[in-house]
Amino acid sequence: MSRKQVHLAAHFPGVNNTTVWSDPASGSQTDFASFVHFAQASERGLFDFVFLAEGLRLREHRGRIHDLDVVGRPDTLTVLNALAAVTERVGLAGTINTTFNEPYELARQFASLDHLSGGRSAWNLVTSSDAFTGENFRRGGFLKPEQRYERAGEMLEAAKALWLSRAPEVGSEAPVVGYASSQFSFRGRFSVPRSPQGHPVLIQSGDSEQGREFGAATADAIFSRHSTVEAGQEFYRNMKDRLPRYGRVDTDLTILPAATFVLGDTPADAAENAERIRHEQVSPQTAIAFLEQVWGRDLSAYDPDGPLPDVDPDPENVNITRGRVRHERDTAKLAREWRELAGSKNLSIRELIVETTARHSFVGTPKQVAEQIDEAVQADASDGFILIPHLVPTGMDAFVDRVIPELQDRGSYRTEYTGPTLRDHLALPYPT
Repeated sequence: MSRKQVHLAAHFPGVNNTTVWSDPASGSQTDFASFVHFAQASERGLFDFVFLAEGLRLREHRGRIHDLDVVGRPDTLTVLNALAAVTERVGLAGTINTTFNEPYELARQFASLDHLSGGRSAWNLVTSSDAFTGENFRRGGFLKPEQRYERAGEMLEAAKALWLSRAPEVGSEAPVVGYASSQFSFRGRFSVPRSPQGHPVLIQSGDSEQGREFGAATADAIFSRHSTVEAGQEFYRNMKDRLPRYGRVDTDLTILPAATFVLGDTPADAAENAERIRHEQVSPQTAIAFLEQVWGRDLSAYDPDGPLPDVDPDPENVNITRGRVRHERDTAKLAREWRELAGSKNLSIRELIVETTARHSFVGTPKQVAEQIDEAVQADASDGFILIPHLVPTGMDAFVDRVIPELQDRGSYRTEYTGPTLRDHLALPYPT
């Protein structure tokens, strides 16, 4: 019986404190050479795609640019188009917001990327109701939660109408496309011929009920946050069970949780490396900043290696950090949970943040990490993983050189690309 094949993607790090900028091996997040190194290493590892997140406004914490995080890098689509020229097979995926863009322009940009890359483009659709980010855009940023997915759905529907309006034959006539909805209204001919994939691979990452339903109806891949085997299996089955009502089958949707990894020559070496990296990711200043996001107060006077504050959170000041934060908005509930955890384990502020903000991580020797990844996929906890290294730009090198051969030896990973497009890599159908 053949084994289920593992799908892997590589997330260029640098939009949160996953990246260890203090490491001497850390490089530039704006130099094009960094993107080239990262993408070419991923292609050498036969990854499905490389992935770039989107940052539309510099994050602020207590009124200042949040310099504990990355505060800016080149535009996603610009970088992906440039990478198309220095890679041959690896897919090129980018997050582009549905709240602040217009269908015709976005459809044209992604169709162009698909042509220039020979059919390797992917669009990660995200929504935003963040008025702080929206201040950088004419339409503003606030949309009610139900309107975010309404706009996203209409954006995608309109873009698909444009992408698929041109027949696959070269030189086919461009028909007039008319589209009208609550969010958009346009009429015209699409200026770009049908692209190699028909349209980009569509990635979605929303985890609310509305987000899951949107993903089941529209996505080719889900960027999931459910990385443990148990949580992954529950999410995997939940999403696959939704597909039939949209006329889809299991293989139409690829589930890819995010995960980090730490390698060592021995299990003890890997565990030691993981402990060191986590404390480099959560510096004393970072720990205080994370706690301030929940407490809504200036906590700079507190010792990061001391106990949690004895004052209660300020629920009226949850926007002490403006821009994306990685916790739920019910800060009072979260603060209670953190107090209970810190009390039961006698954790300091920094130790608490180290424990509560970590992504799921594969830790071990290359053989052990390959085994952990493979077992999760064979157990239908996922179809693979989007891996996020802690270093720019060399973070994927050791994984490619040491873990990929182990996966290949297990019979769970390709030994060559079998087709030219990202749809081929993911074994996805082509749109008609």
